[in-house]
Amino acid sequence: MKLVAGLGFRAGCEAASLRSALQVALDAASTAHGQHITLAQLSALATAADKAHHPALLQLAAELQVPIQPITLPALADQSAAPSAHVPERYGAHSVAEAAALAAAGPGATMLGTRSISPDRMATAALASIENTSP
Repeated sequence: MKLVAGLGFRAGCEAASLRSALQVALDAASTAHGQHITLAQLSALATAADKAHHPALLQLAAELQVPIQPITLPALADQSAAPSAHVPERYGAHSVAEAAALAAAGPGATMLGTRSISPDRMATAALASIENTSP
């Protein structure tokens, strides 16, 4: 299984906010699917291409030792993610976290629940997965 975490966040976000939103998403997905889903299972962190070099995201990716997968604005807009009144139109006016997770996981990916929000409301995280199709 390929597991990708999509992340959306505000400019002033810190790594702790991203980590918190991601942990909430992992806990919710574990409960919903009846299996323990961990940080160690992540294949990548995904976000909008214009956010891919944010210091907080770079720090989290280094801590988790996973790559960052930048998603272009057209690819974000093409995903069927939940609408969000807080997301600018340039991101398709829907969840950046969900759209990035789906785009990065690839065609046929499914969400492992809805996006989760950090307690300080600075970051969101969503998980998408796809079964490995290679023999």
